[in-house]
Amino acid sequence: MKTKSLFISAQEINAGVLFITMGMMEILKRNIHRVAFFRPIIYSKKIRDGDIDFMLTRYNLDIDYNDCYGFDIEYVEHMISSNKTKQLINELMYKFKKLENNYDFVLCEGIRRSFLSANITFDINIKIAQNFGSPYVNVINAKSNSAEEVYESILIENETLSSQGCTHFATFVNRLTEKKYIKLEKKLHNYDQKTYLLQEIEELSLTSIEDIIESMDAVPIILSDLDHTRNIRSFKVAALSLDNFLNHIEEDDLIIVPADRSEIILGLFGSLYSKSYPNISAIIFPFSMQAHPNIQKLLLGLESFNIPILSVSYDTYTTARRLSKIHSRIRVNSHRKIALSLGLFNSSVNIQDIENKIASSQSNIMTPLMFEYKLFDAASSNKKTIVLPESTDERILRAAEIILHRKVANIILIGNEDDIKEHYLRLGLDLGEATIIDNNTSPLREKFVQTFYEMRKHKGLTYVAADDAMLHVNYFGTMMVQLGFADGMVSGAIHSTGDTIRPALQIIKTKPGILVVSSVFFMCLETKVLVYGDCAINQDPDSKTLADIAIASAKTAKAFGIEPKVAMLSYSTGDSGSGADVDKVREATNIVKKIEPDLLIEGPIQYDAAVTKSVAKTKLPNSKVAGEASVLIFPDLNTGNNTYKAVQRSSGAIAIGPILQGLNKPVNDLSRGCLVADIVNTIAITAIQAGEMK
Repeated sequence: MKTKSLFISAQEINAGVLFITMGMMEILKRNIHRVAFFRPIIYSKKIRDGDIDFMLTRYNLDIDYNDCYGFDIEYVEHMISSNKTKQLINELMYKFKKLENNYDFVLCEGIRRSFLSANITFDINIKIAQNFGSPYVNVINAKSNSAEEVYESILIENETLSSQGCTHFATFVNRLTEKKYIKLEKKLHNYDQKTYLLQEIEELSLTSIEDIIESMDAVPIILSDLDHTRNIRSFKVAALSLDNFLNHIEEDDLIIVPADRSEIILGLFGSLYSKSYPNISAIIFPFSMQAHPNIQKLLLGLESFNIPILSVSYDTYTTARRLSKIHSRIRVNSHRKIALSLGLFNSSVNIQDIENKIASSQSNIMTPLMFEYKLFDAASSNKKTIVLPESTDERILRAAEIILHRKVANIILIGNEDDIKEHYLRLGLDLGEATIIDNNTSPLREKFVQTFYEMRKHKGLTYVAADDAMLHVNYFGTMMVQLGFADGMVSGAIHSTGDTIRPALQIIKTKPGILVVSSVFFMCLETKVLVYGDCAINQDPDSKTLADIAIASAKTAKAFGIEPKVAMLSYSTGDSGSGADVDKVREATNIVKKIEPDLLIEGPIQYDAAVTKSVAKTKLPNSKVAGEASVLIFPDLNTGNNTYKAVQRSSGAIAIGPILQGLNKPVNDLSRGCLVADIVNTIAITAIQAGEMK
């Protein structure tokens, strides 16, 4: 899947994330027409985010500020503490996807580590990037760490990305001394992950007057427009007598001095005009004090006085302490810092390499939330009508409400209208947009009975039996689909698989050329979605039936955005085994190759060789499927059903299905142990199938 986004983040504070973000945006804007900027989490909605404002202004991005962020930290903490992390990620995805659908590329910047409270795990950025499908850019701060420690950080962070199934794009190591740079370059000589090293430029980390005003609510007493970007290299507290203090001032110092120390202030004024002393950058008065009126009068009379003077409300000690904790920020008007930053970035980074990587970047990550989003997005874009015959089941009603509220599909419920309304109102549900049809009293019933009788009378079906059949909600719902009153049906929450499939086989029937109706499960693992077939319908398929199941499953996978790489499973791999069961799988594989010569398929193959690259390299090193299989076809129902349940229960995978395939129109069966989420996903899948069949 071609990626349309990048996610930039750092675990440490003051790592220079905006600096890297700016460099990457420069590259994107040179190559891509419409680029958006997105921060999933910001500090507060009450204060405009500095990074967002910077990107919007500097790059003249055609996007509203409110569309550039997801939620503030307060909301995030509330959701996580309420065990609603999944819902939070889902909500973030919808905001992100809105941008991704409307722009050519989205550059994301993660939350600053310093914003996180104890109940938010450090890997929240990785989880967000993973579900966005965004390749990840690490930014590592080398300022306070040795070359060895930085190297370990690179390995650990990249291993963390790999273990959580997040695609690594590049690592930027920022703020390196020349000595650390040389050591680290040697250590990374044979490292296969793309890593860029950037040396420290001291000026980029210097605090500016603007930083002080913003961080300390400083009030300007004397400040020109050009002085906002003036840099501060250090600060001094004027606690000595004038003659002693002058010996300690250095170039670009900020001087903290009480406003009533007139002799110090006058001495500092004098130093400005003396070639014997360095030039200070600013003066700051604590306690919100003002200089003596005579001092103020003196200042006003100086034609060339251009040193900023600020006032803060804190005492001297607090002022000094807060100044020491201020981190420099790059601002739109920081022209010199911007120029230095871009110069450093361009000289340290292979621009062409990054451009090529962005152009070719692919992501194979598919999380359950990503898959769910794709389902809902696809279904809602081509809204269909799905009939739900089991309207007495609470799970069905709750799922119907979710589907209607998210505008995934139109819903028809079958049953007595008064009973259904009483039921869902008692549950506090809003199903006013659903259509309710009583199969006992509906004027459609006579038409359905007659049609069913004509379809099956050659099989010995009597008119009375046809009439009785339409009393069953599954037969009535299936006929609604067949005659176009609905586009698909979902049942099975309280009915057996046979009760769901039998009407479909009798009324809707299979597609031309399809031997059997079969099923698949979408197995949503942490970072990918696999297709399992057949785990619900065919007990012991022969080679021809198995080939039919494989072809149908590959088509289903493709319809849902999964590139089909089919593994025909057996207890042996390649030519290593023999016996009737292996021969059946081998023959089925050959049949598929003849019918679908372009389909990537491998068989017989064991499960571990099908999905694990390291095993595949040993058992089938030249296979295009081994280690990367996305569609897994089991040799029989016993193996398939037990495997999907074992994977589901042992790994926490989400199993969506069974999804029926091979019918002329979509009807899908639920497990009687299904959850509301399972029903919601199955309805969405059925709606998509209906769209594919038109």
